[in-house]
Formats: sequence, structure tokens, C-alpha cells
Amino acid sequence: MRFLFLGDIVGRAGRDAVIKSIPNLRRALSLDLVIANAENASHGFGLSPPVATSLLECGLDVLTLGNHAWDQRALISHINTEPRIIRPLNYPPGTPGQGFVLITLTDGRKVLVINIMGRLFMDPLDDPFRSINELLTKHRLGTTVQAIIVDIHAEATSEKWALGHMLDGRISLAVGTHTHAPTADYRILAKGTAFQTDVGMCGDYDSVIGMGKETAITRFTRKIPTERLHPAEGEATICGLLVETHTNGLAHRIAPLRLGGILDPSMPNF
Repeated sequence: MRFLFLGDIVGRAGRDAVIKSIPNLRRALSLDLVIANAENASHGFGLSPPVATSLLECGLDVLTLGNHAWDQRALISHINTEPRIIRPLNYPPGTPGQGFVLITLTDGRKVLVINIMGRLFMDPLDDPFRSINELLTKHRLGTTVQAIIVDIHAEATSEKWALGHMLDGRISLAVGTHTHAPTADYRILAKGTAFQTDVGMCGDYDSVIGMGKETAITRFTRKIPTERLHPAEGEATICGLLVETHTNGLAHRIAPLRLGGILDPSMPNF
């Protein structure tokens, strides 16, 4: 199986680049599934239902969220009607939506996609380690499902690494989102799980993590209220991770994808 995970889509620049590129990428890379974190897709804060629809219609199969899940309030009711949009699993019981989705491919193979959020330097949610362990008692890689993909939306690299190692051998991919900076540590862990601390963002990198530079700099240097942060609008770089799995669901090959914008390009060649 081949799937592509895309980092946080930030603002119009990021979503326009993704919408334009996904149909070609699906063909060129022979992709079975494409997942993206979309919690910054609408004006840099949250995901509106119309933007979610446009992303799903372009060829994305699942949209994950994070700490900005409810910045667009219309999503609170919409998420219960669209199972392909998932929010962090460890939100408290009763929160709208689900923290996972089970996707059935056209050939009958099943893929479990999970969204989890860290707690270090983030909102004090339920324990992500316990939450994901409980869910994985119901799904076994290579038997009940053919692939398991986990979006770890977290600030601290230590927490992402700890979750990755805990899940090694039990899932296909553990990939970090949230910091918007692609890390160079993409690899296959000892027991066969693909891992990357942060896959980066799909947005304008001539920015401060996707936001306009001047307003962001003023916030740091003057410590006074400023206008609302707005996404940068230059050419976006699409950042993602391509994973190919064995029939047992564990990772066989992985490679980063960087397309467009100002970062050095990287196109998987397998």
C-alpha cells in the first residue's frame, strides 16, 4: 500500500497548492490514500465546512485537526456529518466528532487513521498514551486492518518520539504535525513503523510558521496587542511523507515530499 501524509495546510496559499497538486500526485505516485492535517486551512485558524469540502473533493481522503479544531465554529456541527474529518482522539468524552476513521479502499483493504494530541505545552487533554492504547486493543495491524496511520499533533519532540516508540511495530506510520517545520529524522523504527517528528506544513515558508512576518515579529519584539495574524500569501511549499508498506502493514520504504515554494524540492522516486 502507498499513502501520502501532508503537513498542516496553512491558509489560502497552502490549500490552493494542495488542491492544484493532489490529482497529479495521486497518479504520479500511485497513491492508495492521501491524508492531510487541515486545522489551519481556513485563514490560518481552523477549518470551515466549505474549505473542508474543497479539500476532500480534490482527492484528499481524510482531514485531521488539532488545537485549532474549533476556531471555525461552523465545524462543530458539521464534523458529526462528515466522518472523514477527525479531531484528536483524546478530547474529553462528549466532544463532537471522532478521533479516528476506518477507511475501506476500493479493493477492500481497510486503513485506520487516528488523530492524537500531545499535552506538553498544549491544552490539558486526556492522556494520549492511554487513549491510543485503548483504541488499538480493538484494531490489529495486518489482521483487522491493513494499515494504521497516526497524526501526533504535538509541540514537544520528546512526546512525539515517546509515542512513536510506544507504537513501533503496532502501526504503519506515526507522524508529527503542529510545528510547521519539516524535520530530517524521517525513518523506519526498529520494529517497522515509519516515523517523522514533524512533517512540516503546506504553506508559504517566507513567513513565521505560515503567518505574515511583520505582525509576528511585532508580537515578539514589542509585546503589545497587534492586528490578527494573517497567513502569508506567497508561493507555498507542499510538505509530506510518502510511505509504502508490506502486506503485514509495516513500513517498507519512506521518502519526504517537498514541492514548490522556496524549500529545496524532494520528489520520491520509488
